[in-house]
Amino acid sequence: MRTDDFDYPLPDELIAQAPAEPRDSCRLLVLNREDGSLEHRHFTDVIDYLEPGDLLVANKTRVMPARLVGHKRGTGGVAETLLLKRREDLDPLGHVWECLVNPGKRLRQPGIIIEYRAGGLHAPLSAEVVLTGEIVDFLEDNRGGRLVRFEPQGARTLDAAIHEAGHVPLPPYITTYEGDPEKYQTVYAMREEHSAAAPTAGLHFTPELIQRIEDRGVGWETVELEVGIDTFRLVTEDDPTKHVMHTERYHVPQHVVDAVHDTKAAGHRVVAVGTTAVRSLESAWDPKAPASAPAVTARRFERAPDSAAVTGSGDIVERRDATTNLYLMPGSTYHVVDALITNFHVPRSTLMMLVSALATREQIMAAYQAAVDERYRFLSFGDAMLIG
Repeated sequence: MRTDDFDYPLPDELIAQAPAEPRDSCRLLVLNREDGSLEHRHFTDVIDYLEPGDLLVANKTRVMPARLVGHKRGTGGVAETLLLKRREDLDPLGHVWECLVNPGKRLRQPGIIIEYRAGGLHAPLSAEVVLTGEIVDFLEDNRGGRLVRFEPQGARTLDAAIHEAGHVPLPPYITTYEGDPEKYQTVYAMREEHSAAAPTAGLHFTPELIQRIEDRGVGWETVELEVGIDTFRLVTEDDPTKHVMHTERYHVPQHVVDAVHDTKAAGHRVVAVGTTAVRSLESAWDPKAPASAPAVTARRFERAPDSAAVTGSGDIVERRDATTNLYLMPGSTYHVVDALITNFHVPRSTLMMLVSALATREQIMAAYQAAVDERYRFLSFGDAMLIG
C-alpha cells in the first residue's frame, strides 16, 4: 500500500467555493458496498436510505474564530496564525496554544511578538491592539507549527480578545467565499467553540431534515471531537504507515454508548455523520472490555480477527475528555460504524484512507472518478456521499 494509491485528479473548478443553498439541496452519491453500485441523488433523499431503528451519530463541535491575522512587532510584516489546540499542560490559564503560522520562515525565532487588532483581517493599523502572541517554540513533525503564548490587552479576557481579532477559518482551498460564516457551522453545533475546522459532512443537514429523519423513527445522537491539526496536513510520506497522526480531544457520553447498544441489539445500523464521528465512535472501542450480548460488531466486519464476535471481548465505552490519534486505513477493523455520510476528500489524505477502510480502495476510487465525471462539487462546501 502506497500513498499514491489514494491519489486522484481533482480539477480546480470542482472545488466548491460556496455552500449549497439551501444546505440540503446538494447532490448525494450513494455507494453500495455489497456490489459497488452507485446512485446519483440529492441530499434530501438521504432519508430514503435510513430505516426506522437506525441511529445517526454526528459531531456537534463548533468552529472557533481561530484565524488571527496580525502584524509582526518591529517590522510590521503581516503574520497569520491558526489556533489548533489549547495546551493547559503548559499553562493552566490556557494562554499557550498549538498553532500554524504563516509565513513560517519569518516566524521562527522564539520571542517574536505578533500584534492583533480589533477587526482582524480588515483592521487598519490605527485600530487598537487587543491581543498579542509570542512565539515560544516549534511543534515537532510540522514545519509551520509553533507554540504561541497569547496575552489579551486591557481588561479583556483571552476568549474575548480572540473573538475581537479572529475569524472563522475557511480551508485554504476556499478562496473566494465572503458570505455568512455561520454557513461553515452545522445547525446543531454546540454553543462552546473548540474546533479549528468544521465537521463538514454535517453542513448538509437542516433542522427540517433532522426532524423528518426523527419522525421516520431514526435516532439522532451527537458526540464531540475537536477538529485539529491533521485536518490541515496531507500525507507526504510514500508509505502511509509512516504518517504521524496528532491527537485530538473527543467525548462519547454514556447515553450515546447506550443508544449504540440498543441499536445493535435490535439489528439496526449506526450511521456516522462525517469522519470525525467515525473517529470518535471507533476510538471509544475498548478491546479489553467484556463483550456485550449480543456482541457489538460493524456490518461486513463481523468476521474480522479482532471483531468482538470472534474474540469474545471488546465493546464501545464512555469517553470523556479523552484524546485520540486513531488512524484508519485498509486493513483496519470497524467495530461500531455500519455506514457513513461524508464529503469528498482531498487526494492523498488520511480521510481517503479512512473511507477506503470502510468500503474498499477500489470502490472508493471508482466512486470518486464517477463524481469527477458527473461534475460533483468537492471538499468542505461540496456535495455528499453515503457509503452504505
